[in-house]
Amino acid sequence: MVGWSDFLAHMDWFGLLDLLLSAVAALLCITLHELSHGFVAYRLGDPTAKNAGRLTLNPIKHIDPVGLLMMLVAKVGWAKPVPVDMRYFKRPKQGMALTALAGPVSNFLIAFLAVAGFSLLFRLPSSVVSTLPFGILLAFLANVAILSVGLGVFNLIPISPLDGSKVLFSLLPDKAYLTILRYERYVMIAVLLLTISGAFSRPLSWLITKVLGGFCSLCGFRQGIEYLLVFSNLFQYIRF
Repeated sequence: MVGWSDFLAHMDWFGLLDLLLSAVAALLCITLHELSHGFVAYRLGDPTAKNAGRLTLNPIKHIDPVGLLMMLVAKVGWAKPVPVDMRYFKRPKQGMALTALAGPVSNFLIAFLAVAGFSLLFRLPSSVVSTLPFGILLAFLANVAILSVGLGVFNLIPISPLDGSKVLFSLLPDKAYLTILRYERYVMIAVLLLTISGAFSRPLSWLITKVLGGFCSLCGFRQGIEYLLVFSNLFQYIRF
C-alpha cells in the first residue's frame, strides 16, 4: 500500500503550480474582460450588468466552465456573457459595438502591461531572475500576456456571438442585425465545436504570436516572444 509520504513525493508539484498560475491568469483575463463590457455599457446608459451584479472583480460571477477550460487547454476561450440591453443606448447598434470592443481592448491593454512588466523584470541581474520566486512571477506575467491576447484575439472573430460580430453587425440594416441576434445561440454551438476540433488553432496561434511580438517590440524586448513562451511553462523555466 502506498503511503501519503510516497504519494506526495511523487506528485508533480511544478505541474500543479503551473496549472494554478495558468488558472489564476485566466481568471484575471476573463474577469477584466467581462467587467469592461459591463462598465462601458453602464457608462452608455445600460444598468443591466450592474443590476445583475456583474460590475465586480469577483471571478466567480464571470466564469463559464467550458470557456475557462478552453483557455487552459487551447489558450483561447470565453466567459459568461455580461447581460446587455441595447434599448438603453441612445444609438443602439453603435453602443453595442463599443460595449463589445471594450472586452478585447481591455485584454490587449492587460497583455501589454504584462509584457512591459516581464521585460523590465527580465533585465534584472541573473542572480535575481534565476530564483524560484522570481521565476514564478515571470511565469505568471507570461501566462497573463499569452492568455489575455488569446482571449482578445479570439473574441474579435466576427462570428456571432463573439465580440467581433457585434462590431461587424453594427454596419448592417436593423432587420438583418436583429435576425442574427435571434439565432446567435445556435451559432455559438458551431463555434464551440470548431474550437474543440482545433479549426482555429493555427490562425489564432499566428495572430497571438504577432500581437505579442508587436508588444515586445514596443517594449524594446525584441526576442521577448521566445522568453514569454518558455516562461509560460514553469517546468520549461526550471530547465531553462
